[in-house]
Amino acid sequence: MSDPAVVLDDLRSESEEVDLLVRGLSDEGWAASTPASGWTIAHQIAHLAWTDRAALLAATDPEAFSAEAEKALAAPDTFVDDGAVEGAALPPAELLGRWRVGRERLQSALRAAPPGARFPWYGPPMSAISMGTARLMETWAHAKDIADALGVVREPTARLRHVAWIGIRARDYAYLVRGITPPPAPFRVELTAPDGEEWVYGPEDAAQRITGPALDFCLLVTQRVHPDDTVLRAEGPDAAHWLTIAQAFAGPAGTGRAPQGA
Repeated sequence: MSDPAVVLDDLRSESEEVDLLVRGLSDEGWAASTPASGWTIAHQIAHLAWTDRAALLAATDPEAFSAEAEKALAAPDTFVDDGAVEGAALPPAELLGRWRVGRERLQSALRAAPPGARFPWYGPPMSAISMGTARLMETWAHAKDIADALGVVREPTARLRHVAWIGIRARDYAYLVRGITPPPAPFRVELTAPDGEEWVYGPEDAAQRITGPALDFCLLVTQRVHPDDTVLRAEGPDAAHWLTIAQAFAGPAGTGRAPQGA
């Protein structure tokens, strides 16, 4: 995909759907626990606002972002939670307003980025397209936690294509962040989209492959589900191992979710 506007339009749509989930919540609703341990709905939105701010700094003031990244390196296991805790302490209306303003500022910055621009990040540097894709992935993942807390089932859409793509692109990162050498050969990934279309990635003759529903794959790479609770199928030992460590997000290795009933 070569047009940032496509990804950014989808990011805006995803964000607006999440906004609809939370805009009418009472204070008690904002304080509802989500599947992320210790995180309420307020923490989820605070994290989105915090990460949008970091992305805006990366896109507009790399030196300021570098200072923020140094803070993250100094506290790799707590900096994400610290940002969420700080935002969650705000009154809900202020927190929601901050997220709305921040995400639109980021939209403007990424749309105005010159072709070929690269921005620093907590993982590898990102283009406007990859930054927008990462923000969509995180927005979708945290929306899942919010929806679960509210007992709402969100219908999957074609926007999952972006989540699947970044999950596949981050394959090697999932190994490297754990100190493991990635497999040298690419994998084949064949996913069934919500509308029945087939999304196919990697060489057809790859010895290692993953097949199954796109929704399950996206839930897995965002670590919203345990591999045992999906119907994804791995062919080959390397592919099977990847399913146990896959993560689409930058930063420390995620711990994932426990299997249902555990």
